[in-house]
Amino acid sequence: MSQENVEVVKRAIAAINDHDFESYLACCTADVQLESPITPIEGVSEGADGIRRYFADILDADPDFRVTIERLEPVGADRVLGFLRLNMSGRASGITLGGDIPSANVWDFTDGKIKRVRIFLDRREALEAVGLSE
Repeated sequence: MSQENVEVVKRAIAAINDHDFESYLACCTADVQLESPITPIEGVSEGADGIRRYFADILDADPDFRVTIERLEPVGADRVLGFLRLNMSGRASGITLGGDIPSANVWDFTDGKIKRVRIFLDRREALEAVGLSE
C-alpha cells in the first residue's frame, strides 16, 4: 500500500492547488483529522466540514495559496512523509508572506484513504513524529 498512499497524497495536493476540496475529501476517510501549527489555538479540523473550513480560511486570507512537493516518502505501510514548499501572499496587501516556506506533512492512512494529516513548519519535528531523524 505504501506507493499507492504516495499517489493518494499527490492527488490530494493537486486538489488543494486546484481549490477542489471535494476531490481532496475523496482522498480522505469521513472522520479525517487535520492538525496544523495553529491547532493549539483553533483545535483539530475534523471531518469534511472541518476540512472545508480550514481551507476556506486559508483561501480567504490567500487566494493564491499553493503547495509544491519536494519529496514524498512512504514510512511503513500506512504513513507518508512529505517535504513541501508553501507559497503564500496576503489578500489585502498582496505582500508575499513566504514565497517558498519549507514545511513537512505526515499523512496517516486507513484502507487507502487519508485518516490524519499533521502539518509541521519544523521539518525535524515531522521526522521525529515518524521515528526518524535527519
